[in-house]
Amino acid sequence: MQALSTPPPQLFHATPQERLALARQQFFDEGIRPTGLVGEAVIQSWLRCLGARRDPRERIEFEPVTRSRVHSTLGRNRLFLEAAEAGLAELQLSLAGTGCRALLIDATGVVMHTSRSAGETSEKILPTLDRIGVNVAEAAVGTSAPGIVTKTGRACTVLGGEHFFETVQPLYCAAAPIRDASGDLAGVLDLSIESRPFGFDAESLVVQYATVIENRLLLARAEDQLVVHFHTNPTLLDTPFEALAGITGEGRVAWLNEVARRCFGSVAGDAESLFGVTLSHLSTFVRRSESTLLRLPSGIAVWVRTALHARNAASALATACKAQSAQPAEPDAPSPAPAAIPEANPRLDALNREYIDRTLAACGGNVSSAARTLGVSRGLIYRHLRGQR
Repeated sequence: MQALSTPPPQLFHATPQERLALARQQFFDEGIRPTGLVGEAVIQSWLRCLGARRDPRERIEFEPVTRSRVHSTLGRNRLFLEAAEAGLAELQLSLAGTGCRALLIDATGVVMHTSRSAGETSEKILPTLDRIGVNVAEAAVGTSAPGIVTKTGRACTVLGGEHFFETVQPLYCAAAPIRDASGDLAGVLDLSIESRPFGFDAESLVVQYATVIENRLLLARAEDQLVVHFHTNPTLLDTPFEALAGITGEGRVAWLNEVARRCFGSVAGDAESLFGVTLSHLSTFVRRSESTLLRLPSGIAVWVRTALHARNAASALATACKAQSAQPAEPDAPSPAPAAIPEANPRLDALNREYIDRTLAACGGNVSSAARTLGVSRGLIYRHLRGQR
């Protein structure tokens, strides 16, 4: 009677834990790249940690940086933290009951804000991580989601055994980048949980709230700029999924958010090359309550809404001009009060000489103030003045 043959080795590993155990065995014990078992971003992080002569069995602690570095980090990122405040509060409300912690981290890996969740009594690692000033950079704690984001600038998730050091394998984390007006990394938003996987799509959620914070940071820095909100779908305007572009008074593109960068590829030189219309034309949309359909040079049509952002200059200008026009005339030498600033014309490309002259007079001849009031470039005003000579 023929003996039963030995069953073949299991080709597929049913659970994530089995796949991670195999990946670690192949990589750390056999020197084999575990392609397909873990993501390339994790493999590259493991390689960097080995290159730094770290041992995965080494015991590590989440340690804070020096007090002076914490102070300078918080001071340098004051505007960033202010812009993130509302989004972090919304995120904390969304996470209530999940056991997750939300961390806002600067571009170097220093924790600047924590969700301050009560957590669970079984947690051992998260309470040491959930502190202002803790260093979560890859050089300090090995492979982690925020550590990878600070290295690559891309959102990622690191689950349990994907962490380089064995002592932090109970953690599960997902992180996403937040960029500044230059497109450089401003910080990282991270979600972390201990001893169990996320019960939801953590990476999608952290990307969404990182986008909310990034957009608010860009708008907070958009002083004296025309901000263009646009999307192919008008229902996505005023949501985290809208594209944003900041245009200076000279018509230069100052910044694009991540959605706009994906649309255009990079920051173009001026508004006309980006949108196919002049700054004056874009400014006509400011007073419109509805979005406007605009065809870009690429041929694609987008819905556009614009807003003038001038944190202090606009209000100061309006106050000064109103005060000037309200001054009483001297009784012995009556003179007409300066004209009030006219309301913005809904079609700036049809501005006539008289309208520009009235605005210049109301602003005391200040070209920059008149240009901001009209929503046009200073060059347009100067060309108008040259034409009067």
